[in-house]
Amino acid sequence: MPIPMASGPTPEMNDVVPAPFPAATKQAANMVNGVKTEVMSISFSDKIMVTITQGGRLAQWIHVPLDSSNPNYADQHLPDTDEDNLLPMPHLTPTTILGGTVPERETMGQLYATQIASAIATKNPEENRMVVVGLGLGKVDTDREAFFDILELVLQCI
Repeated sequence: MPIPMASGPTPEMNDVVPAPFPAATKQAANMVNGVKTEVMSISFSDKIMVTITQGGRLAQWIHVPLDSSNPNYADQHLPDTDEDNLLPMPHLTPTTILGGTVPERETMGQLYATQIASAIATKNPEENRMVVVGLGLGKVDTDREAFFDILELVLQCI
């Protein structure tokens, strides 16, 4: 039996916004503490997605809105020093949306997400898309060198 077709455009069709296809994608991979680590960034029209995987897994998802919820933040000017450039922007608020049930993983995931969102906002101050970070790290590694190695991979992709 044939499926009846609508005779005109549906309301959903009228709301379609043209967007570049395929979405811009960048990838990088390297060894971090002896584990192959892969990073991928996909720029959608409304979100920037960054995935960091080890062993092909994704176990935690965090989002960070880049638009400031604090209207006074734009008026603040803090002096720039090399040490301040390493700190995430104070107005960014990460939210774990999937995974992160272990407190150490949630804390580390939110740190990565905030640092990545800060790097994106620093690179393009006019950026206001939501940043979504997917993490699949094999273990919670609090080693400073591993943290910076992963961020270096991310910087190659954003």
